[in-house]
Amino acid sequence: MSLSIVITSLCFCSVALAFPDIHGSVQTREEQPNGFRPISPKVFVISMFTDEGEAWYGIPEFDILAKNITVPGISPLFPQVHCTSNDDVCQVTTGEAEINAASTISSIVYSSLFNLRQTYFLIAGVAGVNPKVSTIGAVTFARYAVQVALQYEIDAREKPQGWNTGYFPQGSSSPTDYPSELYGTEVFEVNEQLRQIAISFAQTARLNDTADAKSYRALYASTKSFAPGAQPPTIIACDTATSDVYPTGGLLGDAFENTTSLFTNGSGIYCTTQQEDNATLEALLRAATTGLVEFSRIIIMRTASDFDRPYTNQTILNNLLDEFQGLEPSIENIYLAGIKVIEGILHGWANQFEAGIKADNYVGDIFGTLGGEPDFGPGSIFCRWQRQNSKEGLEI
Repeated sequence: MSLSIVITSLCFCSVALAFPDIHGSVQTREEQPNGFRPISPKVFVISMFTDEGEAWYGIPEFDILAKNITVPGISPLFPQVHCTSNDDVCQVTTGEAEINAASTISSIVYSSLFNLRQTYFLIAGVAGVNPKVSTIGAVTFARYAVQVALQYEIDAREKPQGWNTGYFPQGSSSPTDYPSELYGTEVFEVNEQLRQIAISFAQTARLNDTADAKSYRALYASTKSFAPGAQPPTIIACDTATSDVYPTGGLLGDAFENTTSLFTNGSGIYCTTQQEDNATLEALLRAATTGLVEFSRIIIMRTASDFDRPYTNQTILNNLLDEFQGLEPSIENIYLAGIKVIEGILHGWANQFEAGIKADNYVGDIFGTLGGEPDFGPGSIFCRWQRQNSKEGLEI
């Protein structure tokens, strides 16, 4: 299908939200009994696998397992959304990788069980980390999420002479060219004002660290460019890369560093690598187009569990298989930093967060789907389409 047809469909086709015929204890909006009110959480925590989800269970601040709601369509391994008794905070575990994340989040946002129009979404998981930027145990907050695997790929053993990677943008002829073919999920930008507020809350936390993590990060001190990787964990603003493939090694790390910078027009800082965020953000963006969520209420928090490349003289395979480099403190720091963010939102709800945090930056995807002009990529395809067709008439 050509891009013009896609745009035409988006602009002129009405979208009907279809609710499946659900049997059992869960009912559709039309079938709910009189007096039913959907759950309207102030904060919705999004975890990806068991350890991340369990970071929130049994904590002293609130009981996230007070309510357990079975939601059709979410992961069969994690079939329930968990909420506090007052519905202020909910949490779900999506399952790992992009398909699971998109499927679970889509099922939730279109469920009649929830009203998410004023909800803040806290993506809270672990990630690999670039030692040029940060270290294991650190807590990162992203402005950009970049789908780095959405490119052409040549097996590195067959890459053209002089190239340091087999990855290069779709529709281009080299790793330095901007992609000429876009799918729409390459880059998302979230609310920078909200990110800075979340960082200020998280900075009040005392982060966890372990002797094993300290010993491991010290191995990176001998490489000058890896100096940040040898430092103690901190709260840091830097960006995240999404790929279903679990990458490791300096060549792939440098390739994704280049992709992050290229796709964001030099604004993004490749820091963490994970498998879900662009999928989660696309599901939330589509819900935002019909007013079911507000895209400016998303926080991307990733704690660093392992390095994305080896230290000097370590083999790539050993780096990959030694996956518990900083897992323990990274899981603990999801809670330690995340609870400060949640409490900040809850305590400031009436006088600040209920009305929303106004974004001073562009917020949305690379297409400009929610309006505005992206400060990365080629610019809004919708604005460009409107300009062209106001002059030339509609062409399909």
